[in-house]
Amino acid sequence: MDIIVCIKRVPETAEADLVIDGSKKAIDTDGLVFSINEWDNYAVEAAIQLKEAEGGTITVISVGPEENNEVLRRALAMGADEALRLTDPAFEGSDAYAMAKILAAAIKDIPHDLILTGVQADDDGFGAVGVALAQMLELPYAALVTDIKKEGDTLTVHRELEGGLEEVDTLKLPALLTIQTGINEPRYVSIMGIRRVAKKEIGAKGVADLGLSEEEVGLKGSLSQIEELFFPPVGEGAEIIEGTMDEKAEALVKILKERGGIG
Repeated sequence: MDIIVCIKRVPETAEADLVIDGSKKAIDTDGLVFSINEWDNYAVEAAIQLKEAEGGTITVISVGPEENNEVLRRALAMGADEALRLTDPAFEGSDAYAMAKILAAAIKDIPHDLILTGVQADDDGFGAVGVALAQMLELPYAALVTDIKKEGDTLTVHRELEGGLEEVDTLKLPALLTIQTGINEPRYVSIMGIRRVAKKEIGAKGVADLGLSEEEVGLKGSLSQIEELFFPPVGEGAEIIEGTMDEKAEALVKILKERGGIG
């Protein structure tokens, strides 16, 4: 079973004081720590578990500069077999649609039975690349996958729905799945594991290698673009209503009437 996993290198922002850069279209990443996107990490582990059960190969692909080799080598240390980095100045500014186009151009020439992506990325949260990629490659797909079982040339997958519901789908291979966090427990990557793959060659392809033009990628090939990033305005603090339960209820009703909440 040949599996391709698309991964992304993202900044860790959960505990960082974010600053918007001078362009007002991105955050200032100076001083931020980068790592593999959380959802993609679960996708790599899912691929490895399938490989351990079924055999085959795993190829990890990332779009970005040379620094992306860090997350590609991490995936190799986890158990992936090959790595490919798609890199070109023309890719700068690609939205989810253009990013899926770049990935599709690379993947169509790589033998595969299954493609895995994370549900979304930590940095933009779009959640569109995986499903757009499936459409471009004309593959059956399932999103928000929380469990995978392979039987012959079909997959039975569980996918998360709203309200705590779950859906069970059957897909014929080849197919694409977007992986939800919690599907597994990603394995620890040791320093020795990183050293073991430190000299493994990572392929690189640019826009011309993929048979694309500069007009098809980047801002020119995107359907959307960021106009401006800004922090939401800081509102007033919460108003604490004091008194007995009856007094609090009476005060709350008064506030709601004054502000048009109730007639």
